[in-house]
Amino acid sequence: MFYDYHMHSSFSNDSKTDMEDMIKKSIDLGLKEICFTDHVDYDLANDFDWGIDYDKYFEKLDFYKSKYANQISIKKGIELGLQKQIITKCSNDANKYPFDFIICSLHAIDRIDLYFGEFFKDKTQHQAYEAYFKELYNIVKNYKDYSVLGHLDLVKRYGDYKNILNDSLFSDIIEAILKQVIQDGKGIEINTSCYRYNLPDLTPSRSIINMYKDLGGEIITTGSDSHHPSQIAYQFDYIYSYLKEVGFNHVCKFTNMKPEFVNI
Repeated sequence: MFYDYHMHSSFSNDSKTDMEDMIKKSIDLGLKEICFTDHVDYDLANDFDWGIDYDKYFEKLDFYKSKYANQISIKKGIELGLQKQIITKCSNDANKYPFDFIICSLHAIDRIDLYFGEFFKDKTQHQAYEAYFKELYNIVKNYKDYSVLGHLDLVKRYGDYKNILNDSLFSDIIEAILKQVIQDGKGIEINTSCYRYNLPDLTPSRSIINMYKDLGGEIITTGSDSHHPSQIAYQFDYIYSYLKEVGFNHVCKFTNMKPEFVNI
């Protein structure tokens, strides 16, 4: 049975799907457990509101958790978009509410959202990738209130480049990120949105996943990054077989921010 630990509903500004529709589809697919991880991104240059009414969010989660208790396990998560200037604010959110699971993602740097392309305009592709990975390293050195890093090499989605640069060009900084993650008792996710973005590799890439494994990383979750029911647990059959192939014997689920290892 699969565990989808990256899922969005209409509580995220980029999804119009009702939370219950995501739950019903997950049940239809036979998922054992899901975790909603709706977006919170503060202090963006475009002033687009990516906040959440936490009281309403947890009220809905508690309601559906009870309603569907006999059919599926529903966990309470969030995807926090970190930037260096909002680390304290994100820590306050993480510690104020009863989360089971928190994804730490880097969507914006210096208030500039990578999605819109402005970040890439004054940089070569190499400079853009390097700036992203260095910023992510800075985040993981200073922010500890999370469970896994989301879509670790997100920068590859954007920039309108013909090709994606090889990870080997940034192996030192990627290794430093992974070592910090492991040292802090955190993990990474495999995010299957790579298929929607037509990327040539997984997210993160196979080389990064292998490096994480070789460095002793054990905490890993699987997430579809779904914003619509049709995207839930996409390609999880392959992902679970791939994880076994490279030597992972388990995936993780979380309760009260503590990882639990599930054999695959």
